[in-house]
Amino acid sequence: MASLRPLDDRVVLKVLDAEEMSSGGILLPDTAKEKPQRGKVTAVGDGKLGKDGKRLKLDVKKGDVVLFGKYAGSDVKVGGEDYKILRENEILARVEE
Repeated sequence: MASLRPLDDRVVLKVLDAEEMSSGGILLPDTAKEKPQRGKVTAVGDGKLGKDGKRLKLDVKKGDVVLFGKYAGSDVKVGGEDYKILRENEILARVEE
């Protein structure tokens, strides 16, 4: 099985499935579902290179659940699994439970 190791300030996400039901309890067909905007971080890069030549640490880590923009990042398929690769600045928030 291949693994992904993102470069610089990029993050690899396993996209979490879209909601199956509306807030009113109505079961949604596939065509009516919103594009998923939540993902679990599976790998992070070493960080962006600063002007002083040092790496800037990322704010997210492996295992974090995050929210990202609807059209952010690039979708890739590796080993039969779907992933999304995006820059850290495309992540909107970390979900804390």
